[in-house]
Amino acid sequence: MRKVITFGTFDVLHIGHVRILQRARTHGDHLIVGLSSDELNFSKKGRNPIYPYSSRLELVSSLRFVDEVFKEESLAKKREYILAHKADVLVMGNDWEGKFDEFKDVCEVIYLPRTPSVSTTEIIEIIKERP
Repeated sequence: MRKVITFGTFDVLHIGHVRILQRARTHGDHLIVGLSSDELNFSKKGRNPIYPYSSRLELVSSLRFVDEVFKEESLAKKREYILAHKADVLVMGNDWEGKFDEFKDVCEVIYLPRTPSVSTTEIIEIIKERP
């Protein structure tokens, strides 16, 4: 079995999230998602996610092409997570191009194009601007 792992916050789930997870799954037989904890998201982005971890976990876990979800609590533990889950492939969006090449010694690293014109940050800003 070829295991694929990816990481993200997946806040305000949108078509870009769905498409990248679907495409990630095509690179193997089992898709594992490291879902950022609320605390990790705050440390990365300086804001809490719109949806708490428990809701994001339920949403991502419900997708038919996602086989397993775990809580990512530290960016510094990516290698540990990859090894613990025995991942053969790490898939990330191409906005991270080159940033995970250090893991090529333990798995294949693939960067997929993001869905154009879709961004969680932009969606949140649009919603905040509406009366």
